Amino acid sequence: MKFHDQMMVRDIVLAYPAASDMFKKLKIDFCCGGNRPLAEAAASRQLDPASIIAQLQIQYDEAPALHTGMDWKYMSSRSLIDYIVNKHHRYLVEQLPMIAANVARVYQVHGAEQPHLQELYRLFGALRTELESHTADEEAEQFPALIRAEEMAHENKEFAHVAAAIAKLEAEHTAAGELLRQIREVTSEFTVPEHACTTYRITYTRLEELEAMTFEHVHLENNVLFPRFLLS
Repeated sequence: MKFHDQMMVRDIVLAYPAASDMFKKLKIDFCCGGNRPLAEAAASRQLDPASIIAQLQIQYDEAPALHTGMDWKYMSSRSLIDYIVNKHHRYLVEQLPMIAANVARVYQVHGAEQPHLQELYRLFGALRTELESHTADEEAEQFPALIRAEEMAHENKEFAHVAAAIAKLEAEHTAAGELLRQIREVTSEFTVPEHACTTYRITYTRLEELEAMTFEHVHLENNVLFPRFLLS
């Protein structure tokens, strides 16, 4: 496989899932913002696309073992949904309350001297509400509906009835992505003050991890799972 700077970011990850690790490190959005050329995505982060391509090519050419790893494209929809629920939804159930406690603590202790922490507290609260509502709806209603739709495909049933649900879920992904973008902006790219306490540092580290996990979570749904039900 040969990479070039006009390949869509999401297509690179679809063809070579290990590329997602590099994009996470470089803070390149490959989920909601993945429908744009690598050159454009790199420019938005003030990065050199040629350097990224070179690194990707070396990784691809010299690490063939990675090519046989998990390839989400070939998982059944049921298996992919199980993976999303067991990895990403469980992560949110376990981590969101702890991150919320960290964000609240940092705001309470340092908010008076650092006003941006009030905005961070507000943004994270909105993000938590969005993610918890979204995942609960997926598990209770939308994912079972997708599985039923796929099971009925052999009866020549169409997927039109799930298109509206998918559009709603994608809109919620976009909303969560925008909140994460604002969190990154208000925290100055998760940069802690020079003399920040341990809790402050842990909070920013956890927020950045949440962003990376959400990128993969949304990518799996928007770019792998949902298109299976939107083909004409």
